[in-house]
Amino acid sequence: MNWLSKKNKHELTISLEQQQREKLAVMGVQLNSSRKEKGLSLDEMVVLTRIPRRLLQAIEEGNLAELPEPVYIQGLIRQFADALGLNGAEFASSFPIGTHRVSLKSSWKRAPIGELRPLHLYILYIFMILFSVGGLSQLLNANALQAAKNNQNQPNQNQETVIQSQKFQPVSDINKSVNLQQVQIGLTLTEKSWIQVLVDGKVEYEGELPEGTHKTWKAQEQLTVRTNNAGGVLVSINKEKAKQLGEPGKQKEVTIAANTRF
Repeated sequence: MNWLSKKNKHELTISLEQQQREKLAVMGVQLNSSRKEKGLSLDEMVVLTRIPRRLLQAIEEGNLAELPEPVYIQGLIRQFADALGLNGAEFASSFPIGTHRVSLKSSWKRAPIGELRPLHLYILYIFMILFSVGGLSQLLNANALQAAKNNQNQPNQNQETVIQSQKFQPVSDINKSVNLQQVQIGLTLTEKSWIQVLVDGKVEYEGELPEGTHKTWKAQEQLTVRTNNAGGVLVSINKEKAKQLGEPGKQKEVTIAANTRF
C-alpha cells in the first residue's frame, strides 16, 4: 500500500509539471503576440516591468527550466500581462502552481483526519507568496541602485590601485595588457536613463542609472551601448572627448569596435 501511495504521488507530480510546461507555452505565445501587436521590444518591456530580459524571454519561449519556482512564475506573468494592458491577475491565475492542490484532491478520502489541514491555510499561504513577488522585485532594484552608488564612490581608489600595480609590472606584462585592452568606453549621465552594455557580445550591465553617474567598460573586440534616452548620455571612446549619444528621449544603440573613433 505504501508503495502504491508513493507511486501515485510521483505520477501526480509529473502530471503537474507537464501541465505547467504546456500552459506556460500557450501563455508565452499569447504574451509574445500581444507585445508585438503593441510594437514593443523586450528591452522596452524590461523598463516597463522591471523584470530581467532573460526571464521575459523565457516566459515567451515557454522555457520552464530558466524560470524560478512556479508561484514566482505566476507573479512574473501577472506583471508582464499588466504592462501590456491585460488583466494580469485573471490571466496569470490559469497557470498551475505548487503540488498542494493536486495531492490534497487525490488523497482527501483516504488521508486520516489528523493529517488534514484547513483549506483556508493553503489559500492564505498562496496569497502571501504572490504578494511577496512585488516586494522581491523592489528589493532587487534597490540592491542594483546601491551597487551603482558604491561603484561611484570607488573609482579613485581603483585608479590608484591600477597605477601602483603598473609601477611594479614587468615590461612584457604591460605589453600584454595593452594588447588586451583594445577598446574602452566611458558613459556619463546628464539625465536618469536606462542603460544596457554588451562587452564582446555578453551583457555586462543592464539597469537604470541616476543623473551624474560615470562608468567605464573595456572590451577586447567590441562594445555595444543601448539606452532609452540618448540625449541624457555622454559617450567617450578610448578616453577621447565625450559626445552626446543622440537626441533626448530617443532610443539609441551604438556598437564600437576596436580602433573606432566616435
